[in-house]
Amino acid sequence: MKREMSFKQALAGSGRNLLRMIPLLFGILLLVSLLSQLLTKSFYANLFRDNLFIDPLIGSIAGSISVGAPAISYVFGGEMIAQGVSLIAITSFIVAWVSVGVITFPLEASFFGKRLALIRNILSFIFSIIVAITTVLIFNLI
Repeated sequence: MKREMSFKQALAGSGRNLLRMIPLLFGILLLVSLLSQLLTKSFYANLFRDNLFIDPLIGSIAGSISVGAPAISYVFGGEMIAQGVSLIAITSFIVAWVSVGVITFPLEASFFGKRLALIRNILSFIFSIIVAITTVLIFNLI
């Protein structure tokens, strides 16, 4: 009987947490929708300048403030290649896009705590640059 009561309490607590998260989720969806309309593919193509040292940084920053699914990022990367963006910029953009979450930070912080969310996002940002440079150097694509 005690186990049944704790399950019901856990379920009720989860429901309350979900209800508290709905406004935050709604705000994130609105922000993502707004950014997806404002930041077009041509915007990203004009952002990069074929600089070996600056492009990975710009790519990681742009990817960090953008939100998208990993499957979509490959299509998006192909479009960026077609517009002449360097592979190192595209790689850092895609890695940051799927691993760093500036827009989703409030939600992540509410679940895991601000400190852990901040550390994870900072490390993901740094590693997005390292992974981009390493990947392009390994495949001799510079």
